[in-house]
Amino acid sequence: MKIRLLAIALLFAAQGACAQTTATALDEQAMTAYNAKDYGKAGQLTDQALRAKKQPRANDYYNAACMWAMAGNADKAFGYLGQATKADYDDVAHLRADSDLISLHTDRRWQPLIAGLDTKVAQAEAHVNQALKKQLAEIRLADQGIRLKIDSVEKKSGMDAAMAPALVQEMQAVDTRNLAQLVTIIDKYGWPGRSLVGKAGATTAFLVVQHSDADTQRKYLPLLREAAAKGELEKSALALLEDRVLMGQGKPQIYGSQLTANMDTKKYQFYAIEDEAHVDERRAAMGLEPLADYAKRFGLDYQPKK
Repeated sequence: MKIRLLAIALLFAAQGACAQTTATALDEQAMTAYNAKDYGKAGQLTDQALRAKKQPRANDYYNAACMWAMAGNADKAFGYLGQATKADYDDVAHLRADSDLISLHTDRRWQPLIAGLDTKVAQAEAHVNQALKKQLAEIRLADQGIRLKIDSVEKKSGMDAAMAPALVQEMQAVDTRNLAQLVTIIDKYGWPGRSLVGKAGATTAFLVVQHSDADTQRKYLPLLREAAAKGELEKSALALLEDRVLMGQGKPQIYGSQLTANMDTKKYQFYAIEDEAHVDERRAAMGLEPLADYAKRFGLDYQPKK
């Protein structure tokens, strides 16, 4: 009986691995279609990927919503947004700012969706400092707003246009203002973790440090390590800052989260990775997806090192 049960377990494990491989391949194809602006095809491939996944995550549904919104299919987009919220998607600030979803803003279903999500988050975070939470939400909109603007310019006009001095200066000005506000918060309250400002607020505080100068990143890295150890910050966020600090010091990164723009090829490439053959093990420990999947977000076909 034990041998038979073991065989069954291995069979299911093999089937799960096969399904996951299929889903990953479909996700990669969907992202390729998305980058080629073939949004209808991207949506169809994402539908197939979701059916192949045993337990889709909130972000899987959210990404599908983006694909279909860009394809002009509001019904499917709202359907997937509903599934994302049921699966605990709660990043209202990103939802509001995401340029992929702009076509949905005039739909009668948009405001009820936002209001419902606002209510859900408010109930879950009734204990947090609401004034700080609101302040950080505004900071998040500014931080992501300029970056979404640059991303939109890059998609339309290429990397050179996205790196135009005027846009870079605008981003630097936004980052300077945001950092000044965050420093004031830290000086008064300490690091703003989830118990103080909620999940989105804690992520926003990380983003401000991530987008600051090298000295500031090194200064606050110990606070972020402590916050992640206490569950006050996502480990995945800490991983990104660890890599950013190492890159600033001219050292190989650990988790492969940082890319650089190659102005000759007009493409992105990974900054040097330490012990690259085992990077996915380290990424998994921090709650990050495999590097090959991450690479697809930037239109890269990454082959894991062996």
